[in-house]
Amino acid sequence: MRPSRAAMLVAATVLTPTLLFTTPALAADTSPSVTPVAATTPVIPHPATACPDISSDTGTPVDELTDDQVRTAIQDILTDDNAGRGVLREANEALSGTADDMRAFLKTGCRLAQAEDDAVEVAHILVVASQNGDKRVIKDANTALDANTPEVLRAFLETGYARAQAEDDSVAVARNLYVATQNGDKRVMAEANAALDANTAEALSDFRWTGYRLAQAEDDSVYIVHMLTDPNISDAMFDAIQAVLDDGSPEALRHFRTVGQYEIDG
Repeated sequence: MRPSRAAMLVAATVLTPTLLFTTPALAADTSPSVTPVAATTPVIPHPATACPDISSDTGTPVDELTDDQVRTAIQDILTDDNAGRGVLREANEALSGTADDMRAFLKTGCRLAQAEDDAVEVAHILVVASQNGDKRVIKDANTALDANTPEVLRAFLETGYARAQAEDDSVAVARNLYVATQNGDKRVMAEANAALDANTAEALSDFRWTGYRLAQAEDDSVYIVHMLTDPNISDAMFDAIQAVLDDGSPEALRHFRTVGQYEIDG
């Protein structure tokens, strides 16, 4: 019996990485209320491939295999690193059954169990996409889960997800560019434009999840250093600026520019 959508989402939530990265603020830095939003890096899917392709003309039909060959084929599945939990469960149950049970597993059971594992992987992707607000991935993942067929689930994992994630990454990079243009952040503008001009999944993903953080830190550092040129700067502000520049981390620079500077008296 296949798990329900709710059960798959629970399982996927457990699998979701806990490492969080900071995404860009979505308002101009002149606002002291800017709060970065926590996001999780997108999933890299690993579709299971443990089930033998019995439809292939190069393979021996299951009904022509001896009982020992059938048992060996299932044991090979159990040692395959690409076998998911559902496949492993059903393979072990088949080995505990009759010769007919084992043949049924190779003919249809493995494929259905693999679809169950694929559904959990898609649900995992959906959980992360929901955290990140990735609308196209959310839409396509829900469509695959609603269809709930081995073919649709596998197609989403193998090709559909990458296309949808690239589309959402493009939207995020364009949003970075819009905010950077408002704030005069030259390094972010240059690198966001470069990613959009390249318009490849790799370039967009690299900027969104790695390049933006570093480019924004460079622009934040320039902004903060420029604050030192204010002839009316207070001692408290001067000391705070020195402290954050000594820290130098992207997170510290971003927090000071968007929040910390407004919390200093004088």
